[in-house]
Amino acid sequence: MNRILIIEDNEDLAFGLRTNLEIEQYEVLTATTGTGGLQQASESQPDLIILDLMLPEMDGFEVLKTLRKNKNPAPVLILTARGEEVDKVRGLRLGADDYVTKPFGLMELLARVEALLRRTSMPGSDNDTSARDTLQLGNVEICPESRSVRRNGKTVDVAPKEFDLLLELVCRDGAVASRIELMKKVWGHSSVVVSRTVDTHIAELRRKLEEDPSNPQLIITVRKAGYRIRNRN
Repeated sequence: MNRILIIEDNEDLAFGLRTNLEIEQYEVLTATTGTGGLQQASESQPDLIILDLMLPEMDGFEVLKTLRKNKNPAPVLILTARGEEVDKVRGLRLGADDYVTKPFGLMELLARVEALLRRTSMPGSDNDTSARDTLQLGNVEICPESRSVRRNGKTVDVAPKEFDLLLELVCRDGAVASRIELMKKVWGHSSVVVSRTVDTHIAELRRKLEEDPSNPQLIITVRKAGYRIRNRN
């Protein structure tokens, strides 16, 4: 049974989420403060964390930053009333895996939870590439086994979903992937889910891996089609 930690100070919302998640056969823990959530995350080792950004004692951004600093591997779904793009981007940069903006549909939230848990339970990628292989992309090395990335010999800190997205593109070896295909493969969402998550993660990968992110040479945009990686040959 997957264990989910909800860090949310709105007790009515937390109760409703807990009830519906338990109906779906998840084990659910809750915390109402940022510091309490960090303690729960450390003690209970949840399989997924649902994190509000507006929290007492320590806001969600600080909680997320501390989780990733402490190498907590649990996927994090940001749940927030903030709809500004800058907050979503900041959360993703700090290591969040997905986000839902309040008010949200319960079915969408449950679908995103299921997709994140399903994806993280998969060993490696859906591709045939051996997890032992180190993949080379220009001056970038990708190691699926250790889920690590190096650029010019130096380790690059990439978020879990950034790594999954990069690996998916690299293993296509130059073939174009649409945003919908990437949403299905990396996040497990159906085509009805409208999200700029792919574009935000691509922008972050370019910022970390490209010599000039404004003129990308590794991750290429194919107009009206999607994205592809530079051919590795």
